[in-house]
Amino acid sequence: MQLPRWWELGDPCAWTGQGRGTRRMSPATTGTFLLTGEISNDPITFNTNLMGYPDRPGWLRYIQRTPYSDGVLYGSPTADNVGKPTIIEITAYNRRTFETARHNLIINIMSAEDFPLPYQAEFFIKNMNVEEMLASEVLGDFLGAVKNVWQPERLNAINITSALDRGGRVPLPINDLKEGVYVMVGADVPFSSCLREVENPQNQLRCSQEMEPIITCDKKFRTQFYIDWCKISLVDKTKQVSTYQEVIRGEGILPDGGEYKPPSDSLKSRDYYTDFLITLAVPSAVALVLFLILAYIMCCRREGVEKRNMQTPDIQLVHHSAIQKSTKELRDMSKNREIAWPLSTLPVFHPVTGEIIPPLHTDNYDSTNMPLMQTQQNLPHQTQIPQQQTTGKWYP
Repeated sequence: MQLPRWWELGDPCAWTGQGRGTRRMSPATTGTFLLTGEISNDPITFNTNLMGYPDRPGWLRYIQRTPYSDGVLYGSPTADNVGKPTIIEITAYNRRTFETARHNLIINIMSAEDFPLPYQAEFFIKNMNVEEMLASEVLGDFLGAVKNVWQPERLNAINITSALDRGGRVPLPINDLKEGVYVMVGADVPFSSCLREVENPQNQLRCSQEMEPIITCDKKFRTQFYIDWCKISLVDKTKQVSTYQEVIRGEGILPDGGEYKPPSDSLKSRDYYTDFLITLAVPSAVALVLFLILAYIMCCRREGVEKRNMQTPDIQLVHHSAIQKSTKELRDMSKNREIAWPLSTLPVFHPVTGEIIPPLHTDNYDSTNMPLMQTQQNLPHQTQIPQQQTTGKWYP
């Protein structure tokens, strides 16, 4: 398939092969494939997936920052993928002309047993992003610096992973901060004394106190790569012991019951009539009994209530008659003014002389127009009480 002029397949970093679109790699190396649009300045985005599937294989990753930047397809296959051709469908979209192009990338994974790399070291580089580290010249410089420190015969990049894929945080867009990248390299010789310096107690103590350890060979990386030596990991596969343990049967493990045998298709018929009666008839009977009891209480036990309701009007009539009788007596008493006034309303002694005062009204006094409370001006036997005169003008 001929690609359009606005799309170009870049040269791979670690993949080698014969023929355009076919690459070979082994599980002991990291492959990188560059998807670029350098021929034109159009914004181009790429979509990658395994042929026949909506996504890529689990070991293959893809990153593209902006439509104007290159897309990078990278990853490290596992031993399970050896001998299986992996076909990746790459679809490119031109955001300016709306053109679309598709290309199939065939990856043949070879076995790495002929080139074992039992000594593996993983570095964390703080001043790099994953796409920057995957560039052939940058990765070559890093492997050259490691080779000067380690002095192996064979040295390969086994895995390259972004710090974001390891749970790292997205850096703030200030001071040109980077995400960071983990680079695992493998060699065929034991670790050098410089790499072993990370494991001494002094450096371990400094790492626990969040201080930078003292590594003698750090100056060989410092010119281009800032390595976090506290996060370096050294793996020696020659000393790894198999973690497989034989299962010892005990109280917590059930005995082997053999092969599971499902029930036969010819099942016996079952009569559900009894279950139906127990489920529906019994609750219905209980509900019916409760209904009859409630009906008896509401309808048949109303004799006492009716008697009380019949007696209520008589009591009301007697009460009303008593009120009318009392009202009539009060009216008759108000018409008859010949009765004596209560002694509490009559003055007994004169407030000054002490003489007995006659009643305030005579027998023929019309008491119907008499106010309840009389003022001093209306009293016929009012006595003026002398008051103390003050200095100044006197008011009679």
